[in-house]
Amino acid sequence: MPKLTVRQEIANLSAYVPGLSIAEIQQTYHLSQVIKMASNENPLGMPPLAQEAVARHAAEAFRYPQGGNPRLTRALAVRHKVDARRVIVGNGSDELIDLLIRVLADTGRHNIVCFDPCFSIYPIQARICGVETRRLPLKENFSFDFDALLQCVDAHTRLVFLTTPDNPSGYCPPRSAVQELASSLAAQAPHCLLVVDEAYMDFADDEAAASLLASGLLSDNTAVTRTFSKSFGLAGLRLGYAILPGNLAEYLWRARLPFSVNILAEEAALAALEDTAFYEATQQTVRVGRKDLAAGLTALGCTVWPSAANFLMFRMPECGPDAQSCFEGLLEKGIIIRPLKSYGLPEHLRVSVGNAEENRLFLAALADIMARTQDATARRKKP
Repeated sequence: MPKLTVRQEIANLSAYVPGLSIAEIQQTYHLSQVIKMASNENPLGMPPLAQEAVARHAAEAFRYPQGGNPRLTRALAVRHKVDARRVIVGNGSDELIDLLIRVLADTGRHNIVCFDPCFSIYPIQARICGVETRRLPLKENFSFDFDALLQCVDAHTRLVFLTTPDNPSGYCPPRSAVQELASSLAAQAPHCLLVVDEAYMDFADDEAAASLLASGLLSDNTAVTRTFSKSFGLAGLRLGYAILPGNLAEYLWRARLPFSVNILAEEAALAALEDTAFYEATQQTVRVGRKDLAAGLTALGCTVWPSAANFLMFRMPECGPDAQSCFEGLLEKGIIIRPLKSYGLPEHLRVSVGNAEENRLFLAALADIMARTQDATARRKKP
């Protein structure tokens, strides 16, 4: 039998690391109940209207969905006041990020530019496509240096990826700064596309003031991606979308795998767009919960970074346990948060905003872990 080999880019690839699942923690620690606050999912679950839509259309799952998902693209075009021909939907925004790289960048010739740390799908998919990734470290306070980012761009740069609010810090730059970046990029590299990933944008305190998409001020070199995984509570159905300039959406439709958005996901998304009560409840829950978590973590002595997303990044106080010990201690108590070692931040942790009870249980568990650590330290110091 011949020995099969894979491309060098794949052999050297470090795969995306998802958050731990509830099932594996239940099995590992023999727990009947586990709270997951690791993957920035909706704290209220799935919209009731979307649940009803999935149940109502379940018997149709033997059918292929309509090619091009025209009902959903029209609904999104109306929501964002754009031409429907500029909208594309995919199997999560991950698929659309991958497609943009495949469609615009040549293997071994072009490069993409992004910050470090960032959403790891950008460099992972670039590597799979054989495209160089240039990464600029964030500032010490996790804000963006757009002038330095532009210095990474050359004639072979085809895409610049920007996440706002950013993951994992939650930092959200002023909209005017993003507009200026787009303008500078157009002048410096006219064949380069700025991709603004707004997965968490609708959690910002003032979305209209922060979002390019909400403002309607999309330049010809700018694309915006969004997702149904967060505010719309459809992470498990895998659905994302993008608003693209010019006729770029047409080329992505050509390259997209047929029927990558399944019929139940499309029906759920259409229903979720109509479920305004659920959407508004999600926004309220996240905004209140974010403030409560930030206050609780600060009261425990943690360093907490300001966030415009549905999560908080924090660092344990010097007197407390290290990040890994804290993460493992919470797992033993049935609470999953996100360690940020895979982002190159071994001393940082990220917690998703949960519902009021989940937030309370997390803060209580963290306080207990810190108290035990301080007691153990005090005992060791006794003569």
